Amino acid sequence: MDFLKSAVASAISKGPAFGYSFGDRVDIDASIWTLHNGTKREDGSKCSIFSFDVSANKSRLPLARNALRKLRTLRHPGVVKVLDTVETESYIYIATERLTPLSWHVKRKSLTEETIKWGLHNVAKTLKFINADATSVHGCVRPASVFFGESGEWKLAGFDALSSMKEDDAVLPTYGSLIPDSTRYMPPEISKGGWEAMRQNPAHAIDAYNFGTLIFETFNGGFQSSDQLGQMKTIPPSMHQSYKRLLNPNPKSRMSVGQFLDQGRRLGGFFQTPLIQITDDIESLGLKADTERDELLSKLDEVADDFPADFFKMKVLPELLKSVEFGGGGAKVFGTVMQIGAKLTEEEYDAQITPVVVRLFSNPDRAIRVCLLDNLPLMIDHLPQKIVNDKIFPQMVTGFTDVAPLVREQTVKAVLTVVPKLSDRVVNGELLRYLAKTANDEQPGIRTNTTICLGKLARNLGANNRAKVLSAAFARALRDPFVHARNAALLALSATSDLFSEDDCATKILPVICPALVDKEKMIREQASKTLDIYVARIRKYTQAMPDTALPSPAISGGAPRMGTPANDTSWAGWAISSFTNKLSSASGDIRSGSNGDTAQRSSSVPPPASGSENKPSGIAPKVGMTLAKHSASIPTIVSPDPAAAFNDETEDFGNDWGGFGENNATTAKATDEEEDPWASTNPAATTTTTSYDDNGEPDFAGWLAAQSQAKKPVKTSLPKGLSKSAASKSSRPIIGGRSSTTGSARKIVVAPKKEEKKVAEKKKSAEEEEEGWGDAW
Repeated sequence: MDFLKSAVASAISKGPAFGYSFGDRVDIDASIWTLHNGTKREDGSKCSIFSFDVSANKSRLPLARNALRKLRTLRHPGVVKVLDTVETESYIYIATERLTPLSWHVKRKSLTEETIKWGLHNVAKTLKFINADATSVHGCVRPASVFFGESGEWKLAGFDALSSMKEDDAVLPTYGSLIPDSTRYMPPEISKGGWEAMRQNPAHAIDAYNFGTLIFETFNGGFQSSDQLGQMKTIPPSMHQSYKRLLNPNPKSRMSVGQFLDQGRRLGGFFQTPLIQITDDIESLGLKADTERDELLSKLDEVADDFPADFFKMKVLPELLKSVEFGGGGAKVFGTVMQIGAKLTEEEYDAQITPVVVRLFSNPDRAIRVCLLDNLPLMIDHLPQKIVNDKIFPQMVTGFTDVAPLVREQTVKAVLTVVPKLSDRVVNGELLRYLAKTANDEQPGIRTNTTICLGKLARNLGANNRAKVLSAAFARALRDPFVHARNAALLALSATSDLFSEDDCATKILPVICPALVDKEKMIREQASKTLDIYVARIRKYTQAMPDTALPSPAISGGAPRMGTPANDTSWAGWAISSFTNKLSSASGDIRSGSNGDTAQRSSSVPPPASGSENKPSGIAPKVGMTLAKHSASIPTIVSPDPAAAFNDETEDFGNDWGGFGENNATTAKATDEEEDPWASTNPAATTTTTSYDDNGEPDFAGWLAAQSQAKKPVKTSLPKGLSKSAASKSSRPIIGGRSSTTGSARKIVVAPKKEEKKVAEKKKSAEEEEEGWGDAW
């Protein structure tokens, strides 16, 4: 039970919960309140807190309670906005919007004339409401009671003595003397007759006089006594007459604040300023005609320096965004939005402008789309990368295929602005596909801008397909009939020369540049020459580091090459002559006729005979042949063989001498059986072999020789192993372009290429087509 009592006592002592935290104390003029900057605990938003210590100012407690009650019940745009209040036996807290005292700026004289008029206009409207509509008296109008609100507008507070003349227990007549520094601002009639004298005078008299002192103090930077009020040098001349009437010593003849406001609003009045007109008209911006809206925006540009920045953020900017999104404000209004947005913090930009921009990109209105693309450079630094990549760019790509050329062109130009905030997948995929379409656009300007765009974003492309895309795109642009498109391609090639390999420079880039050297336009020819010099210089530098040859050295190959160039031969054909003479001079021995089947001198492609056949006598006399003697200085003399002896052996078949065309297993087996008696004689009449060749137009020497042999009488003879007629007759291997020797009838057989060779050829062709695949898109 004791624990319960202590808990209740603790809760009472602490008072009700207050959801705001106190911050730094703000210095203000003499007041019963202490002002602190504060924050709302729930969301961390900024606020101000007025605190009253009951124990320290118990005599002024009725004034604090009156202010608390009036602020809760009185609602007006010119009155300080109250967020929360709490009252206990020991303190009173009032949480309001974040406020800045007017007295700070008055003392520093940091306010311009237009800004002062604008602020006085707002205070006058609020006082007119209090005096006329609420039939009340503020009683404490001074710089200490006026604050700058969150929007930069002048807001009225200081409701400590606010009283209605209809109340019998009004606070002002009773406790007016407790208002701090009341003597300095007291009207003449109150100074003479006290606060009770206000009941015999009009209700507006006290506030009108105090408003006059406020005018003097804001224009002069301070106010000491009523003797200074007659000095009007710093007050605008248009305001002098009305100002004097506010300070009339006779309260019954004194002009009310409402009357002062009406005079200032007349045509040519002191309240007819662009700043005040914009404040009155900005809320109806979306309802105005185009001419009225343009006039208002031009005035807004004129007074941009006089307006407080917070007013643009809180009042002007929301109305402009509404006009753009819903009221047909157009590009001019959006341009003003961008000017204001440049002064916003990142948090303010994200909260106010970014959501509207995302919604506008989904708007089908082409005018809005072009306006957004034009102003994109001003927005891009404030837009998060995720917003650009996921929300803005998917809506932006519709412009690449729009039917209006202006939209397509502006979309291509905007690519360079957004590409730093796009992912690599989007840049190398979706973006390149759309640029491939605009590179073939019907409008020459769009094609030219696409080439320029590719040249500038080349380093953002992936290294794997960058060279392939750029070479294909620039090669297509060099064939463009539009001269500026060709020039853009040459300039882009010059700027991106370091992105291509040396092989690509020599094999892909230079061949497409060279035709531009003879272009019909001089501009193209000159630029092509400059671009060509860049690539040629790079290739020359690269080739200086290359080896003289890629062939293996004699030491590595194991022997001297068969064909070489003499050191003392400088003619272009010298190596061929030298090679031919060296080959003849290095040969030795006799060249015999092939009619007797001797294999002493054979072609390099014919395998040597078996070892057993070299020791057996032939039994056949050699025919007349050619003799070659060694010669080292000149070409030797070659003796021609007997033509009759050379072509009278019908048993000789040269077809088998070019082996390696695809022998099958049956042929190999039969040849092995014959090795038992390689010298066995064959009956030339048993089978007659006729072999022909299809050498694609080459002379058929073997076929012609066989035809000559058939015309002769067969001669019975023995052949060495491997050249016997039986082996030839038994073999069933096919010969490309020849005839089968297994039957008496000659049949032409064509051997199809192997499947492996087909696959290799198809794979190579597919690789070549894939290499050039980007060319189709461009």
